[in-house]
Amino acid sequence: MLVTKPLSRRYHGTLIQCNKGDIIFNEGQPANFFYQVEEGMVKMFSVNASGKEFIQGVFHRGEPFGEPPLLCGFDYPASAMCILDSELIRIPKQYFFDLLRENFDVHLRLDSILCNRLRYKNKILAEVAFQDPDHRLQFLLQHLKKEGGVDHQPFVVPLTRQNLADMTGLRVETVIRQIKKMEKEGKLSIQNQKVIL
Repeated sequence: MLVTKPLSRRYHGTLIQCNKGDIIFNEGQPANFFYQVEEGMVKMFSVNASGKEFIQGVFHRGEPFGEPPLLCGFDYPASAMCILDSELIRIPKQYFFDLLRENFDVHLRLDSILCNRLRYKNKILAEVAFQDPDHRLQFLLQHLKKEGGVDHQPFVVPLTRQNLADMTGLRVETVIRQIKKMEKEGKLSIQNQKVIL
């Protein structure tokens, strides 16, 4: 958790309720607010000219999203949408900068979050550019499990096959085929249509 509710209120933060499918911001809009998931799940995504979606990130409880354009003063390079009904903390830009100036520990945690995201982006770019579908999908599933904080217990992947395809640059049919193959190899199981690691 980067920003707590009490801290956000001190810096003019509000809690906003969003339904599954609600757009939080669109690609090309100015970044005027800091956002953090309090409950639910949010995806950041881009859509190409032919309508294919690429998911750049999925954010869970306690995770901020959309900070680089806020910090650097450029428009959002992607859109954000709620994958589940969600509650978000939203802080206006000028007050968020005050929060960072006055709370160095929060600033350091944000730096760490951004560095880890850069590391993930570098790895996923290499996966998409050089690896076969099986390797790409395994990398993403292990990353999701690690981010979910689950080591030795079963992890239910909270995303659809289409979401996994959109995050790896694969077709959904390829993801379905690879998941079935991985299930036969004992690398995962499927229960009630959910992938379990």
